[in-house]
Amino acid sequence: MQNNILDPLKTSSYDYSLPKELIATHPVHPADSAKLLVYNRADDSITHTTFKEILNFLPKDISIFLNDTKVIKARIFGTRPSGGKAELLFNKPMPNDEYLCLIRGKVHVGTKITFENNLSAVVTQLNGDGSRLVKFYQEDKELDFLELVDILNSIGHLPLPPYMNREDEEIDNIDYQTLFAKNYGAVAAPTASLHFTPTLLEQLNSNFEVNYLTLHVGAGTFKPVDAVDILDHPMHSEYFEISKESNNALKADKNILAVGTTVTRTIEYNARNQKTFGECDLFLNPSNKPIRVNHLLTNFHLPKSTLIMLIASFVGIEKTMEIYDIAIKEKYRFFSYGDGMLII
Repeated sequence: MQNNILDPLKTSSYDYSLPKELIATHPVHPADSAKLLVYNRADDSITHTTFKEILNFLPKDISIFLNDTKVIKARIFGTRPSGGKAELLFNKPMPNDEYLCLIRGKVHVGTKITFENNLSAVVTQLNGDGSRLVKFYQEDKELDFLELVDILNSIGHLPLPPYMNREDEEIDNIDYQTLFAKNYGAVAAPTASLHFTPTLLEQLNSNFEVNYLTLHVGAGTFKPVDAVDILDHPMHSEYFEISKESNNALKADKNILAVGTTVTRTIEYNARNQKTFGECDLFLNPSNKPIRVNHLLTNFHLPKSTLIMLIASFVGIEKTMEIYDIAIKEKYRFFSYGDGMLII
Protein backbone atom coordinates (compact mmCIF):
# COMPACT_ATOMS: atom_id res chain seq x y z
CA MET A 1 0.00 0.00 0.00
CA GLN A 2 2.86 2.36 0.83
CA ASN A 3 4.68 1.85 -2.49
CA ASN A 4 1.98 3.73 -4.37
CA ILE A 5 1.80 7.50 -4.55
CA LEU A 6 -1.51 8.37 -2.96
CA ASP A 7 -3.47 11.41 -4.07
CA PRO A 8 -5.22 12.82 -0.97
CA LEU A 9 -8.06 14.19 -3.12
CA LYS A 10 -8.86 10.90 -4.90
CA THR A 11 -11.41 8.61 -3.30
CA SER A 12 -9.52 5.54 -4.53
CA SER A 13 -6.59 6.48 -2.27
CA TYR A 14 -8.72 5.68 0.78
CA ASP A 15 -9.55 2.13 -0.22
CA TYR A 16 -8.17 -0.90 1.59
CA SER A 17 -8.92 -4.60 1.82
CA LEU A 18 -10.25 -5.78 5.20
CA PRO A 19 -10.54 -9.47 6.11
CA LYS A 20 -14.16 -10.16 7.02
CA GLU A 21 -13.21 -11.62 10.40
CA LEU A 22 -11.85 -8.23 11.51
CA ILE A 23 -15.30 -6.58 11.29
CA ALA A 24 -16.49 -6.45 14.90
CA THR A 25 -20.10 -7.66 15.18
CA HIS A 26 -20.09 -7.53 19.00
CA PRO A 27 -17.97 -5.50 21.44
CA VAL A 28 -15.43 -6.99 23.80
CA HIS A 29 -16.25 -7.10 27.51
CA PRO A 30 -15.20 -5.29 29.57
CA ALA A 31 -15.31 -2.41 27.09
CA ASP A 32 -11.88 -1.06 28.08
CA SER A 33 -10.17 -4.35 27.20
CA ALA A 34 -10.41 -3.30 23.54
CA LYS A 35 -7.07 -2.80 21.84
CA LEU A 36 -5.75 0.73 21.39
CA LEU A 37 -3.24 1.88 18.78
CA VAL A 38 -1.47 5.06 19.86
CA TYR A 39 0.16 7.16 17.17
CA ASN A 40 2.48 9.89 18.43
CA ARG A 41 3.06 12.50 15.73
CA ALA A 42 5.98 14.07 17.61
CA ASP A 43 8.26 11.06 17.15
CA ASP A 44 6.25 9.13 14.51
CA SER A 45 5.90 6.18 16.88
CA ILE A 46 3.15 3.59 17.17
CA THR A 47 2.36 1.84 20.45
CA HIS A 48 0.00 -1.11 20.86
CA THR A 49 -1.85 -1.15 24.16
CA THR A 50 -5.40 -1.44 25.52
CA PHE A 51 -8.05 1.17 26.11
CA LYS A 52 -7.73 0.64 29.85
CA GLU A 53 -4.25 2.22 29.67
CA ILE A 54 -5.32 5.32 27.74
CA LEU A 55 -4.70 7.77 30.58
CA ASN A 56 -1.00 6.85 30.44
CA PHE A 57 -0.83 8.26 26.91
CA LEU A 58 -2.95 11.39 27.12
CA PRO A 59 -1.03 14.68 27.15
CA LYS A 60 -1.27 16.66 30.38
CA ASP A 61 -3.47 19.72 30.84
CA ILE A 62 -5.85 19.06 27.97
CA SER A 63 -9.57 19.66 27.65
CA ILE A 64 -11.52 16.55 26.65
CA PHE A 65 -14.78 16.70 24.72
CA LEU A 66 -17.39 13.94 24.53
CA ASN A 67 -20.65 13.63 22.57
CA ASP A 68 -23.68 13.04 24.82
CA THR A 69 -26.14 12.16 22.05
CA LYS A 70 -28.41 9.15 22.64
CA VAL A 71 -29.37 6.56 20.04
CA ILE A 72 -33.06 6.20 19.22
CA LYS A 73 -34.60 2.82 18.39
CA ALA A 74 -35.03 4.23 14.92
CA ARG A 75 -35.72 1.07 12.91
CA ILE A 76 -39.39 0.11 12.79
CA PHE A 77 -41.39 -2.47 10.84
CA GLY A 78 -44.92 -1.93 9.60
CA THR A 79 -47.48 -2.69 6.94
CA ARG A 80 -48.13 -1.07 3.57
CA PRO A 81 -51.62 -0.30 2.26
CA SER A 82 -51.29 -3.44 0.11
CA GLY A 83 -50.73 -5.56 3.20
CA GLY A 84 -47.03 -6.05 2.41
CA LYS A 85 -44.30 -5.52 4.97
CA ALA A 86 -42.48 -2.21 5.27
CA GLU A 87 -39.25 -1.15 6.99
CA LEU A 88 -38.60 2.46 7.96
CA LEU A 89 -35.45 4.02 9.38
CA PHE A 90 -35.98 7.35 11.14
CA ASN A 91 -33.08 9.70 10.42
CA LYS A 92 -33.79 13.15 11.86
CA PRO A 93 -36.51 15.75 12.52
CA MET A 94 -37.12 18.49 9.99
CA PRO A 95 -39.17 21.72 10.21
CA ASN A 96 -42.97 21.58 10.61
CA ASP A 97 -42.98 18.22 12.40
CA GLU A 98 -41.78 16.39 9.30
CA TYR A 99 -39.09 13.74 9.56
CA LEU A 100 -36.36 12.58 7.22
CA CYS A 101 -36.55 8.80 6.86
CA LEU A 102 -35.34 5.93 4.71
CA ILE A 103 -38.04 3.48 3.60
CA ARG A 104 -37.22 0.12 2.07
CA GLY A 105 -39.08 -0.35 -1.23
CA LYS A 106 -41.22 1.90 -3.40
CA VAL A 107 -43.50 4.52 -1.93
CA HIS A 108 -45.18 7.60 -3.34
CA VAL A 109 -46.42 10.85 -1.84
CA GLY A 110 -49.46 10.00 0.22
CA THR A 111 -48.44 6.40 1.00
CA LYS A 112 -49.50 5.52 4.54
CA ILE A 113 -47.58 2.88 6.48
CA THR A 114 -49.01 1.56 9.74
CA PHE A 115 -47.05 0.29 12.74
CA GLU A 116 -47.63 -1.00 16.25
CA ASN A 117 -49.12 1.28 18.95
CA ASN A 118 -51.44 2.92 16.41
CA LEU A 119 -48.46 4.69 14.85
CA SER A 120 -48.60 5.61 11.17
CA ALA A 121 -46.31 7.43 8.75
CA VAL A 122 -47.56 9.35 5.73
CA VAL A 123 -45.02 10.14 2.98
CA THR A 124 -45.05 13.86 2.14
CA GLN A 125 -42.01 14.15 -0.17
CA LEU A 126 -39.63 11.97 -2.18
CA ASN A 127 -36.04 13.22 -2.28
CA GLY A 128 -33.52 12.63 -5.05
CA ASP A 129 -31.06 10.93 -2.70
CA GLY A 130 -33.56 8.18 -1.86
CA SER A 131 -34.64 9.67 1.48
CA ARG A 132 -38.27 10.49 2.25
CA LEU A 133 -40.06 13.16 4.26
CA VAL A 134 -42.89 11.80 6.37
CA LYS A 135 -45.33 12.94 9.01
CA PHE A 136 -46.04 10.62 11.94
CA TYR A 137 -49.43 10.17 13.56
CA GLN A 138 -50.77 8.21 16.50
CA GLU A 139 -54.37 7.56 15.57
CA ASP A 140 -55.21 11.02 14.16
CA LYS A 141 -52.81 13.06 16.29
CA GLU A 142 -49.76 14.53 14.55
CA LEU A 143 -46.64 13.78 16.60
CA ASP A 144 -43.86 16.11 17.62
CA PHE A 145 -40.31 14.85 18.09
CA LEU A 146 -40.44 13.93 21.78
CA GLU A 147 -43.76 12.12 21.37
CA LEU A 148 -42.37 10.22 18.41
CA VAL A 149 -39.17 9.23 20.22
CA ASP A 150 -41.19 7.71 23.07
CA ILE A 151 -43.12 5.53 20.63
CA LEU A 152 -40.04 4.56 18.60
CA ASN A 153 -38.27 3.49 21.76
CA SER A 154 -41.22 1.29 22.71
CA ILE A 155 -41.72 -0.46 19.34
CA GLY A 156 -38.47 0.02 17.45
CA HIS A 157 -35.08 -1.62 17.10
CA LEU A 158 -31.62 -0.15 17.50
CA PRO A 159 -30.34 0.64 13.99
CA LEU A 160 -27.11 -1.33 14.09
CA PRO A 161 -24.81 -0.48 11.15
CA PRO A 162 -25.42 -2.70 8.10
CA TYR A 163 -21.90 -4.16 8.18
CA MET A 164 -22.68 -5.97 11.44
CA ASN A 165 -24.98 -8.11 9.33
CA ARG A 166 -27.21 -9.13 12.24
CA GLU A 167 -30.36 -8.11 14.07
CA ASP A 168 -30.11 -6.10 17.28
CA GLU A 169 -30.11 -8.04 20.55
CA GLU A 170 -31.12 -7.06 24.07
CA ILE A 171 -27.48 -6.53 25.09
CA ASP A 172 -27.11 -3.90 22.34
CA ASN A 173 -29.42 -1.61 24.31
CA ILE A 174 -26.50 -1.30 26.74
CA ASP A 175 -23.52 -1.84 24.46
CA TYR A 176 -24.61 0.60 21.74
CA GLN A 177 -25.16 3.56 24.10
CA THR A 178 -22.41 5.54 25.77
CA LEU A 179 -22.39 5.71 29.57
CA PHE A 180 -23.16 9.43 29.34
CA ALA A 181 -25.81 9.31 26.58
CA LYS A 182 -28.31 12.02 27.45
CA ASN A 183 -30.07 13.67 24.50
CA TYR A 184 -32.09 11.46 22.14
CA GLY A 185 -31.57 12.17 18.47
CA ALA A 186 -28.91 9.86 17.00
CA VAL A 187 -29.36 6.85 14.74
CA ALA A 188 -25.76 5.75 15.29
CA ALA A 189 -23.61 5.78 18.41
CA PRO A 190 -20.50 7.97 18.79
CA THR A 191 -18.50 4.77 18.85
CA ALA A 192 -15.14 5.99 20.17
CA SER A 193 -16.92 6.58 23.49
CA LEU A 194 -18.25 3.01 23.75
CA HIS A 195 -14.90 1.89 25.20
CA PHE A 196 -15.36 3.70 28.50
CA THR A 197 -16.20 1.74 31.63
CA PRO A 198 -17.59 3.51 34.72
CA THR A 199 -14.17 3.23 36.41
CA LEU A 200 -12.29 4.59 33.41
CA LEU A 201 -14.76 7.45 32.97
CA GLU A 202 -14.37 8.32 36.67
CA GLN A 203 -10.57 8.37 36.26
CA LEU A 204 -10.93 10.62 33.20
CA ASN A 205 -13.08 13.07 35.14
CA SER A 206 -10.67 13.03 38.09
CA ASN A 207 -7.60 13.80 36.00
CA PHE A 208 -8.85 16.04 33.20
CA GLU A 209 -11.26 18.80 32.37
CA VAL A 210 -14.14 16.97 30.64
CA ASN A 211 -16.78 18.76 28.56
CA TYR A 212 -19.82 17.62 26.61
CA LEU A 213 -21.48 18.67 23.39
CA THR A 214 -24.25 17.11 21.32
CA LEU A 215 -24.18 16.04 17.70
CA HIS A 216 -26.99 13.72 16.62
CA VAL A 217 -25.26 11.19 14.40
CA GLY A 218 -27.31 10.57 11.26
CA ALA A 219 -27.52 7.77 8.71
CA GLY A 220 -25.33 9.86 6.39
CA THR A 221 -22.30 8.92 8.48
CA PHE A 222 -22.34 5.52 6.71
CA LYS A 223 -22.80 6.96 3.23
CA PRO A 224 -19.81 5.95 1.07
CA VAL A 225 -18.01 8.50 -1.05
CA ASP A 226 -18.91 7.63 -4.65
CA ALA A 227 -17.31 10.63 -6.35
CA VAL A 228 -13.93 10.16 -8.02
CA ASP A 229 -12.68 13.35 -6.36
CA ILE A 230 -13.49 13.57 -2.64
CA LEU A 231 -14.36 17.27 -2.84
CA ASP A 232 -17.28 16.40 -5.13
CA HIS A 233 -18.94 14.41 -2.34
CA PRO A 234 -22.18 15.99 -1.05
CA MET A 235 -21.54 16.05 2.69
CA HIS A 236 -24.42 15.13 5.00
CA SER A 237 -25.48 17.46 7.79
CA GLU A 238 -26.30 16.66 11.42
CA TYR A 239 -27.84 18.76 14.17
CA PHE A 240 -25.52 19.92 16.96
CA GLU A 241 -25.65 21.96 20.16
CA ILE A 242 -22.82 23.32 22.29
CA SER A 243 -23.64 24.58 25.79
CA LYS A 244 -22.38 27.92 27.06
CA GLU A 245 -19.96 26.16 29.42
CA SER A 246 -18.53 23.98 26.67
CA ASN A 247 -18.29 26.92 24.31
CA ASN A 248 -16.27 28.82 26.94
CA ALA A 249 -13.97 25.80 27.22
CA LEU A 250 -13.47 25.85 23.46
CA LYS A 251 -12.42 29.50 23.64
CA ALA A 252 -9.79 28.78 26.31
CA ASP A 253 -6.13 28.24 25.48
CA LYS A 254 -6.05 24.54 26.37
CA ASN A 255 -5.26 21.87 23.82
CA ILE A 256 -8.25 19.69 22.98
CA LEU A 257 -8.76 15.94 22.75
CA ALA A 258 -11.87 15.15 20.71
CA VAL A 259 -13.37 11.77 21.53
CA GLY A 260 -14.68 10.72 18.14
CA THR A 261 -15.15 12.10 14.67
CA THR A 262 -18.53 13.62 15.59
CA VAL A 263 -16.96 15.71 18.34
CA THR A 264 -14.14 16.70 16.01
CA ARG A 265 -16.48 17.90 13.27
CA THR A 266 -18.63 19.84 15.74
CA ILE A 267 -15.69 21.64 17.33
CA GLU A 268 -14.10 22.41 13.97
CA TYR A 269 -17.42 23.72 12.62
CA ASN A 270 -17.70 25.99 15.65
CA ALA A 271 -14.11 27.15 15.23
CA ARG A 272 -14.89 28.31 11.70
CA ASN A 273 -18.14 30.17 12.33
CA GLN A 274 -18.64 30.38 16.14
CA LYS A 275 -22.11 28.80 15.86
CA THR A 276 -23.26 26.88 18.94
CA PHE A 277 -26.23 25.08 17.38
CA GLY A 278 -27.55 24.21 13.95
CA GLU A 279 -26.64 21.84 11.15
CA CYS A 280 -23.02 20.74 10.89
CA ASP A 281 -21.97 19.75 7.38
CA LEU A 282 -18.21 20.16 7.75
CA PHE A 283 -16.08 17.79 5.68
CA LEU A 284 -12.59 17.44 7.16
CA ASN A 285 -9.96 16.03 4.81
CA PRO A 286 -6.33 16.75 3.86
CA SER A 287 -7.39 19.93 2.05
CA ASN A 288 -9.46 21.08 5.05
CA LYS A 289 -7.45 20.34 8.17
CA PRO A 290 -8.34 20.82 11.86
CA ILE A 291 -7.70 24.29 13.26
CA ARG A 292 -8.83 23.74 16.89
CA VAL A 293 -8.70 20.02 17.78
CA ASN A 294 -5.21 18.86 18.75
CA HIS A 295 -5.69 15.18 19.57
CA LEU A 296 -8.17 12.57 18.40
CA LEU A 297 -9.53 9.34 19.84
CA THR A 298 -11.44 7.30 17.29
CA ASN A 299 -12.23 3.84 15.93
CA PHE A 300 -11.15 2.30 12.62
CA HIS A 301 -13.41 3.37 9.78
CA LEU A 302 -14.86 2.10 6.52
CA PRO A 303 -12.82 2.29 3.30
CA LYS A 304 -13.55 5.33 1.16
CA SER A 305 -15.63 6.96 3.92
CA THR A 306 -15.60 10.60 5.00
CA LEU A 307 -14.44 9.33 8.41
CA ILE A 308 -11.17 7.83 7.17
CA MET A 309 -10.65 11.07 5.22
CA LEU A 310 -11.06 12.93 8.53
CA ILE A 311 -8.22 10.82 9.96
CA ALA A 312 -6.09 11.86 6.99
CA SER A 313 -6.80 15.51 7.83
CA PHE A 314 -4.80 14.91 11.04
CA VAL A 315 -1.91 12.74 9.83
CA GLY A 316 -1.99 12.76 6.02
CA ILE A 317 -3.12 10.09 3.57
CA GLU A 318 0.13 8.09 3.54
CA LYS A 319 0.36 7.79 7.32
CA THR A 320 -3.36 7.00 7.57
CA MET A 321 -3.12 4.07 5.17
CA GLU A 322 0.13 2.91 6.78
CA ILE A 323 -1.55 2.85 10.22
CA TYR A 324 -4.54 0.96 8.82
CA ASP A 325 -2.14 -1.54 7.19
CA ILE A 326 -0.47 -2.12 10.56
CA ALA A 327 -3.83 -2.41 12.34
CA ILE A 328 -4.91 -5.13 9.90
CA LYS A 329 -1.64 -7.02 10.32
CA GLU A 330 -2.00 -6.78 14.11
CA LYS A 331 -5.60 -8.02 13.84
CA TYR A 332 -7.31 -4.99 15.32
CA ARG A 333 -11.10 -5.19 15.20
CA PHE A 334 -12.69 -2.61 12.92
CA PHE A 335 -15.76 -0.33 12.83
CA SER A 336 -18.41 0.52 15.44
CA TYR A 337 -17.83 -2.27 17.96
CA GLY A 338 -14.12 -2.50 17.17
CA ASP A 339 -10.86 -1.30 18.68
CA GLY A 340 -9.60 2.26 19.01
CA MET A 341 -6.87 4.59 17.82
CA LEU A 342 -5.43 7.59 19.66
CA ILE A 343 -3.64 10.31 17.69
CA ILE A 344 -1.52 12.56 19.91
